[in-house]
Amino acid sequence: MPKRTRIVNDPADLVPLLQVFGTEKHKKVLDELSVKWSTENDLNEALGYDSKESLEILKRAGLLENNWKMPNPGETPDKEYHSSYSRVITNFQCSFQDLGDMIMIAFMNENEIKKIADVIVDEISNGKRSMSNLCRTLDLSPTFLRGIAHKSQCIVVKGQRIELLKEPKRPQS
Repeated sequence: MPKRTRIVNDPADLVPLLQVFGTEKHKKVLDELSVKWSTENDLNEALGYDSKESLEILKRAGLLENNWKMPNPGETPDKEYHSSYSRVITNFQCSFQDLGDMIMIAFMNENEIKKIADVIVDEISNGKRSMSNLCRTLDLSPTFLRGIAHKSQCIVVKGQRIELLKEPKRPQS
């Protein structure tokens, strides 16, 4: 079955791709899923390590298809995964500063991403959801904000707005 081609028109779309190919662990999961459909348990057995984190990153990157595996009678169904794309085309132009930011974001640890995302979440909670307003308020480029959103697990870009994926947990006072 022929696969689709992932077209990357925005430098921020590089963040999840670089994150996937930045570690051998994630790349092996993608390589395995490029060949055949597999459940999380199948992947864990084949690769010898827990693939849950890799699957989450691949899902956020939009690189996975999934469906329910038909179980034997009396068993519960299980999700199985397969890669969505077999090729990539990149077609964008950006400054070296934006490219550097995207590479830096791709390899930031979760604590660094969380600190930046928390500031963005606070601004969204105060009613600032538009990309231009957030860029002006936080003195960040739109590309940087989109890159953070691609890696963060609490915000998402929808058009020219940044929205919360889930309600952040706030300490009770």
